[in-house]
Amino acid sequence: MYFLKCIECGAEYSKDAIIYTCSKCDGLLDVIYNYSSIEIDMDKLKTECPSVWKYAKLLPVKRLPVTLKEGGTPLYKCDRLAEKIGIKKLYVKHEGMNPTGSFKDRGMTVGVTKALELGMKTFACASTGNTSAALAIYGAKAGVPVIVLLPAGKVALGKLAQALMHGAKVLSIRGNFDDALALVRTLCYQENIYLLNSINPYRLEGQKTIGFEIADQLGFRVPDIVILPIGNAGNITAIHKGFKEFEILGITNSLPKMIGIQAEGSCPVVKAIKSGAPEITPEDNPETIATAIRIGNPVNSKKALRAIRESGGTAESVTDEEILAAQMDLARLEGIGVEPASAASVAGLRKLVKMGIININETVVCITTGHLLKDVSSVGKICEEPTVVDANIESIRKAIFGKVE
Repeated sequence: MYFLKCIECGAEYSKDAIIYTCSKCDGLLDVIYNYSSIEIDMDKLKTECPSVWKYAKLLPVKRLPVTLKEGGTPLYKCDRLAEKIGIKKLYVKHEGMNPTGSFKDRGMTVGVTKALELGMKTFACASTGNTSAALAIYGAKAGVPVIVLLPAGKVALGKLAQALMHGAKVLSIRGNFDDALALVRTLCYQENIYLLNSINPYRLEGQKTIGFEIADQLGFRVPDIVILPIGNAGNITAIHKGFKEFEILGITNSLPKMIGIQAEGSCPVVKAIKSGAPEITPEDNPETIATAIRIGNPVNSKKALRAIRESGGTAESVTDEEILAAQMDLARLEGIGVEPASAASVAGLRKLVKMGIININETVVCITTGHLLKDVSSVGKICEEPTVVDANIESIRKAIFGKVE
């Protein structure tokens, strides 16, 4: 059994309600379970390969899932990168290895499945790119029309191509992501369209499986610290909840500190954490090369602030230059290709180690949220151009070795 509960006023709503925020105070909603009624088969849990639907007993749907085999993403032990940064034990959870190339698939498989269970006939979202790609693809799999609103000229081509190819109705608005989200929320309320941004609490239920998988892949041990980029702030909230649920059920016995990283040009959560403010002050003109986290008014900020503070974590900002340097290190030291926003977690780790906030002996997991091919705009800025040579062995040898023998 489960129901929806407002995190602000405590109002409760049926699991069958078509609702995204509290009708009494407009607070964010959380999915609340009766954990005493959930029975986990530990033998099965320990032997079955990780995937989103491996954890179905902790997900709020009963029907057969709309799935593209999402989850089960690799957790890489990154010794060369750890040595360069100056810590002993570093893992990278590469969410870019999901079917559409980002962590959004986890939320979308659950959100779309729940939408069908609720009888909804059309889906919509606003997006900086990855959400639109995931919704378009899962909507296509479900056979349901999809509408996406994107900030014009601000979405990486790889993500836009996915939305277009999979049949979504794509509208590029003359405004930023926050404008697009406000508009799509109005559209969904007025036209009985199902909203699948992360303000939808069922989306976050899929994303919490990242926390389940990290513990699972570490032999049901919990790292000291989990670091991830913050955009709309749903992921840090969801992953913290995943760790909490495993602890409640007695599967693990501790919680990691949750650390959120934002770009300097778009960091309202960081400013709230550092000032001790109870909520963020939205930024009107967010800007960063990391398009996936170019969000000035993250809708899940209150949940994120709570997750960071409750876990004893923190938040930090990094420059675009620091992000690009981390992107290069991930690729050239560990063979992990990520889009710029994903590299923010590693950039933040490096900065926090230098600041003395993270101890050399702590076990750290950095989450990289999207694949390199989602956004290749940074490649031309940080990589050397191909060397053009004549089609003969002498030219090739000269280009490689600097001379012809």
